[in-house]
Amino acid sequence: MEAWDKRLGRVTTALAYFACAIVALIFTMIVVDVSVRAGCTASYNLFGDDYACSPPSFTLAVVEYSLLWFSMLAAPYLVRQRGHVTIEAVVSILPDAVRRMMAKIVYAVCFTISLMFAYYSMELLLETFESQEPDVRGIDMPYWLLFLPMPFGFFLVAMEFLRYLIGPASYYSYDLGEVKDDL
Repeated sequence: MEAWDKRLGRVTTALAYFACAIVALIFTMIVVDVSVRAGCTASYNLFGDDYACSPPSFTLAVVEYSLLWFSMLAAPYLVRQRGHVTIEAVVSILPDAVRRMMAKIVYAVCFTISLMFAYYSMELLLETFESQEPDVRGIDMPYWLLFLPMPFGFFLVAMEFLRYLIGPASYYSYDLGEVKDDL
């Protein structure tokens, strides 16, 4: 169990670093796009002609795809680090035995739903991969590229909830005092 948890942690952390790189790419692309637009406007105002420069046409499509990739690659890490929103007020007033039982039910439901999303997104991925339909926007991109991170991201989220379900760790185990200390 411990070796599996360590491997899962390494994969999850690596994907989180990749998600960070995607954010840097998005930032760079937006800065370049805006800078080129500003340069074109300044050139037109200075020289009075229709200066033939335009920002990259692929920026919007690549940023949209990247946001989905970022979300799906970072989600397992957020589950591992207990970074998703929870309602601690309800959990904190429950007796210990009820809290543990409710937590296990929540983990099981989250595990099941994540696996369902992984399954259906895998079906979409395979369907779009077989059809080879392009997504035509600023540039032509294979439509299956949109669905590629989804089955893997949802599967890893399911594995993280399984870790909480069968392991000793709890998603709700932190002390509310530590949140105040960090503020």
